[in-house]
Amino acid sequence: MLRWMTCLFAGALFGLGLAIAQMTNPLKVQNFLDVAGRWDPSLAFVMGSAVIITLAGFRLVLRRKAPLLGERFHLPTLVHIDRQLVLGSALFGIGWGLTGYCPGPALATLLSGNEEVYLFVPAMLLGGFLHRTFTRRA
Repeated sequence: MLRWMTCLFAGALFGLGLAIAQMTNPLKVQNFLDVAGRWDPSLAFVMGSAVIITLAGFRLVLRRKAPLLGERFHLPTLVHIDRQLVLGSALFGIGWGLTGYCPGPALATLLSGNEEVYLFVPAMLLGGFLHRTFTRRA
């Protein structure tokens, strides 16, 4: 139960941070990418802050032998850049640039009444499902 409550709290905190920083507004992302027009650098500050806090947090947390609510850390094992990573990153970037949504802010926006996110989230989930289906077969 404590594990579920911790997950719920962390997700709510993440969503609140996205909302306060206005990262749930797709125009913020699109204006960040519009360097020749209405460029808005606020996304860079949000990302930079997140990276700095994550680097500091990981340094502290990974000193432990195991997480507080788990048996072991689940860290990435792949360290090389391959075709799947490049293609997936490109598709993600194209979708992010066209819609202004990435998974976290899209989920945080679901309760806002923004109708376009009601199309984006099912399409995102379908893409994840198709990826799992086809990579398991291969």
